[in-house]
Amino acid sequence: MALRLLLALSLLHGVLALWPIPASLSTGTTPLVLSADFCIDVNINGAPEDLNDAVGQAEYYLANDKLGRLVVGRGANDSAALANAKTLPSLQLTLASGATVDSISSESVKPLGTRSEEYVLTIPADGSPATLTANSTLGLYRGLTTFGQLWYYYGDKTYTLEAPVAITDAPAYPYRGFGLDTARNFFPVADLLRTLDAMSWVKINTFHWHITDSQSFPLEVAQYPELAANGAYSADEIYSASDVQNVVQYAAARGIDVLLEIDTPGHTAIIGTTYPDYVACFDASPWATYANEPPAGQLRFALPEVVNFTTSLLSDIASTLPSSYFSTGGDELNTNCYVNDTLTQQQLNSTNTTLAQALATFTNSTHGALIAQGKTPVVWEEMVLEWNLTLSKETIVMVWISSEDAAAVAELGYRIVQAPSNYFYLDCGAGEWIGDDPTGNSWCDPFKTWSESYTFDPLANLTESQYSLVLGGEQILWAEQSGPQNLDSIVWPRAASSAEIFWSAKQPTGAPLNVTEALPRLQDVRYRMVQRGLNAIQLQPQWCALRPYMCDLYA
Repeated sequence: MALRLLLALSLLHGVLALWPIPASLSTGTTPLVLSADFCIDVNINGAPEDLNDAVGQAEYYLANDKLGRLVVGRGANDSAALANAKTLPSLQLTLASGATVDSISSESVKPLGTRSEEYVLTIPADGSPATLTANSTLGLYRGLTTFGQLWYYYGDKTYTLEAPVAITDAPAYPYRGFGLDTARNFFPVADLLRTLDAMSWVKINTFHWHITDSQSFPLEVAQYPELAANGAYSADEIYSASDVQNVVQYAAARGIDVLLEIDTPGHTAIIGTTYPDYVACFDASPWATYANEPPAGQLRFALPEVVNFTTSLLSDIASTLPSSYFSTGGDELNTNCYVNDTLTQQQLNSTNTTLAQALATFTNSTHGALIAQGKTPVVWEEMVLEWNLTLSKETIVMVWISSEDAAAVAELGYRIVQAPSNYFYLDCGAGEWIGDDPTGNSWCDPFKTWSESYTFDPLANLTESQYSLVLGGEQILWAEQSGPQNLDSIVWPRAASSAEIFWSAKQPTGAPLNVTEALPRLQDVRYRMVQRGLNAIQLQPQWCALRPYMCDLYA
């Protein structure tokens, strides 16, 4: 009750709608209104084009968000306080002395740990200009995002009640991702771009694009055009080379790196429509004997020609991308498929090789080609926990089966991206999608609410010496039951949960993150998203959104 009273008192002047919450934050109680001719000035010689574009974007949001405060009356009671308020004439952007002037896009794809996302934002209460300073244009972009969340609208005025504002901010973790599967169902480029916008609003910096799977191969590859021609659902459901570059460039200008995944050697049945000799148990029945989901089919990775093909395929795709990272997948390999595959068994027997040894040869080849390009490979956890492959210690391992598995990966010395299904899978809880199973549930029930995801501890069960292995984490939407029609609502605002976990890690006071404090801020984020055209799902009845904490369990 005492905590709730303190939180309620902090809301007398409204919810401070910052998400993710900054590392250091102080606010006042003075009303401040944006001037009618408010502008953002870029005081940087040779400012890159994408920074100027970002400023234009920020000014557009300030003019068009028109978000009423989430209180009863939506700001009607603020009129008296605003009548004689000072006005803010401008926001002045500068880089710190000695900082290199690079584009946001180039900063966004630098290796993890070398990107500069920190910034300092100051908004005086006396009507003098606000200032935003950073060590890079990427840091300025993050600060612009924060600045845009501070303002409400009522009666033709865009205002805050909390000047002066002083923020010093930097991310707790370098990797903050969102993963999307575009192979089970196709998502047009416009939907991907809208999602990238939303990601940028909460400082997510990695788009993990699971672009192919057993069901479809929608990616156009210049050297292997038949893969998409035979593997896409239709000619209209293909990502052309220019589509991919459009997504990559759009993302980079918004502070987002694109991590492409071509899952191998499992999840590759669709390749059999073009190269039937390269795929074992292709369309085998019953599918459940040979695969985790239909259709069955996995690359015959023991065959030298398949090793060469896959190495060439991944290398060709990776060479077109600016990211330092590329995922080769590696999850859910079905051994029955290979035990019953004549060609695989002949190859293993003739070379006196085990399946695990053949997988090591396959992976060393694909990873070697990526490393030769300067790329860091990313894999799913089974590669090191089930198959015990010895990979470069630069390899990044995504933990997905359970949050409990992170400790075992860390024990092996690999860097970790936390994506545990028991916290972060956005598709869970939608019921069974397999036919002829009317009482079935999704394999990862129950539905993962924003608040359950928000309780995730990235460092749980790790020793202090292993903490640095955790690069960050991501929430993921697997698209067996999703498409462009429900993309916004199934992802947002839930995916903002991990965004704050991995940017903020704790409250500015040093206290742990907690769902009671967070909910009113997430409400603001969700309502602002809607104002910007995103169909983010409601978190509660609006009655609750306008009365923070009154719908808590023990209120």
